Amino acid sequence: MKFRVMIEQDEDGMYVVECPALPGCVSQGRTREEALRNIQDAIRGYLESLKKHNEPIPELLK
Repeated sequence: MKFRVMIEQDEDGMYVVECPALPGCVSQGRTREEALRNIQDAIRGYLESLKKHNEPIPELLK
């Protein structure tokens, strides 16, 4: 599954990344690569939680 993410560097130099299709799904990292790995893990956990609670999965972005 692919979701669009947005990544920004904060004032402390950390990279903050969020997945707009999944409200509250946010992560960060010291590098862009680390932040992207971390959001992938966060997305997996978010989707597992939706499945566990029989919640619908948002439409994938192409």
